[in-house]
Amino acid sequence: QVQLVESGGGLVQAGGSLRLSCLASGFVLSGRTMAWFRQAPGKEREFVAAIVWDGDSTYYGDSVDGRFTISKDNAENTVYLQMNSLKPEDTAVYYCAGTFYSGRATSRHAYHYWGQGTQVTVSS
Repeated sequence: QVQLVESGGGLVQAGGSLRLSCLASGFVLSGRTMAWFRQAPGKEREFVAAIVWDGDSTYYGDSVDGRFTISKDNAENTVYLQMNSLKPEDTAVYYCAGTFYSGRATSRHAYHYWGQGTQVTVSS
């Protein structure tokens, strides 16, 4: 059974930092791409960042490029999202996702597995 479990969300002031974690189980990550998406109330689910498990290629959404960093720990089957210089508009539920595809995948429709989400709230 595939499980993606996010953690690390919370409340932070603008300009602060948070690190999200996503522990994957029941899912062979080699040859896959893992990603973070976010969804704010009343908005579409938005691509944040992706990492190709083999080769370490990374991709970012325009709104977070230069502030957020996606990384992974192969031994721990865990994906991280380091979020710096947070803004109130970063407030959303953040979801971890996995796809069988290996490469640049920025559409939510490309992803087969999803976590339950973790809330990030940035106060002004």
